[in-house]
Amino acid sequence: MNDLSKDHELTVESADDALRLSGEFTIWTLPRLPADTNIAHRFELSGLTRLDTAAAWYLAQCQAAGAVLQGLTPEQGKLLDSVIAASPIPDDPAIRPHFWQRLLEPIGQRMVRALVFLREIAEYLGRFLAALARAIRHPSDFRLTSFVHHCQETGLRAVPIVALMSFLIGVVLAFQGAVQLRQFGAEVFVVDLIAISILRELGILLTAIIVAGRTASALTASIGSMKMREEIDAMRTLGMDPDMVLILPRVLALVVTLPILGLIANVAGLIGGAVMTWFELGISPAMFRYRLITETSVENVIAGLAKAPVFALVIGIIGCHAGMKVGKDAESLGAQTSTAVVNAIFAVIVLDALFSIFFAEVGL
Repeated sequence: MNDLSKDHELTVESADDALRLSGEFTIWTLPRLPADTNIAHRFELSGLTRLDTAAAWYLAQCQAAGAVLQGLTPEQGKLLDSVIAASPIPDDPAIRPHFWQRLLEPIGQRMVRALVFLREIAEYLGRFLAALARAIRHPSDFRLTSFVHHCQETGLRAVPIVALMSFLIGVVLAFQGAVQLRQFGAEVFVVDLIAISILRELGILLTAIIVAGRTASALTASIGSMKMREEIDAMRTLGMDPDMVLILPRVLALVVTLPILGLIANVAGLIGGAVMTWFELGISPAMFRYRLITETSVENVIAGLAKAPVFALVIGIIGCHAGMKVGKDAESLGAQTSTAVVNAIFAVIVLDALFSIFFAEVGL
């Protein structure tokens, strides 16, 4: 037997592939042993008079490396078991996702969020239709004063900006059309270009975009501020239905006023086009009016104004939904307001594209 280390506290003796420890095996005597836990295949520990957690942790590492521990008292065995049970379990090494997984995972997450958003929009559409059916069955529950107020806010107050925008769009279309068609001697067809573009597409589309930016943000801000002040919870406590009080008058007012705004936009756009063609091409207002009546079908007006109620319904539902999603802080109100505007404008453009495809298929 070879004596490796001996002092008044811990004695370490080796024999073949075994180590015999005797005395006090604690954190103070632990440096007497090497850091390598593969130093022996068997430990003889019957001579230990004291064992603490640091030494027990060292023995646990040796045991994990394949060493056999012999001679521990029941108390020392319990301490060793406690240390082993409290030892942290290392996490499995992270598996690096494949390139295609890293590429497709964000797309999948966005798709899921989009589907959740569509489900919530469908829910609010159902709530609006249910409130409308209730108002038809019980007209006394419908808040006429609130409806008239929102018609004024979303419709009457938007007339100046809508009319000015459409007038300028008509001017731009007439000027650009005149520049291009003059090269072919077809200046008279500028009237057809202006009429079809404004009556069928640009008049109602740009009006809906303006209303989406103006009204969707207003709906989100008004309902969201009430949500922050817990006024909606107070309504429910008093037995008032928020769908009847908040959603129905706002959305219904938008459905009624947007077609009127679209009609005003069409008239303003045609006036702007007529003024520009008069100055740029010398086409008199009477000639413009004659060409407009004889060469432009009323189907273009129908195709344009038919989109207005759908646009209004989507804008109103998105604005009310965003207002109801506002949390307790002002940051949430600002985030939902900007989100409502973006979603409403995007929805209007997508719906306009779908309407164009539909009208092309049915021949309208």
